[in-house]
Amino acid sequence: KNKKRKMKFSPAVSSSRRKSRKAHFTADSTSRRKIMSCSLSKELQQKYNVRSMPVRKDDEVMVVRGIYKNREGKVTSVYRRRYVIHVERITRDKANGAQVNVGVQPSNCIITKLKLDKSRKAILDRKNRDQIKPKTETTTITDMAMVD
Repeated sequence: KNKKRKMKFSPAVSSSRRKSRKAHFTADSTSRRKIMSCSLSKELQQKYNVRSMPVRKDDEVMVVRGIYKNREGKVTSVYRRRYVIHVERITRDKANGAQVNVGVQPSNCIITKLKLDKSRKAILDRKNRDQIKPKTETTTITDMAMVD
């Protein structure tokens, strides 16, 4: 009966399944942008020292999971309401012969080519792990007293 419980990292965030699901499905558009992130390909990870980025229109992605595995294409739209992205050549035929885009979850894709603009470069620079230096120790009043 004596189960080991893991400590919560942040007491401000609930670990309740109910609350997590509610937060996910009632998230606003800007939160959904961050949730809808894709990993970068190995080459891009090496180049920018960044693991993932929020996906956007005109990025090129490769599907790595599901029935459309190994299919590549350009993102034609990011459908935030449904948490899916539409990729160029991933479509299916309807009964009347019309072609419709099939939604692919961003978590099942990797970005192979980024659409870079000024704001995207700023995000890459901010997330670059090589530039992050360890914080220097701050001197406290007691340290200053020891110096005297």
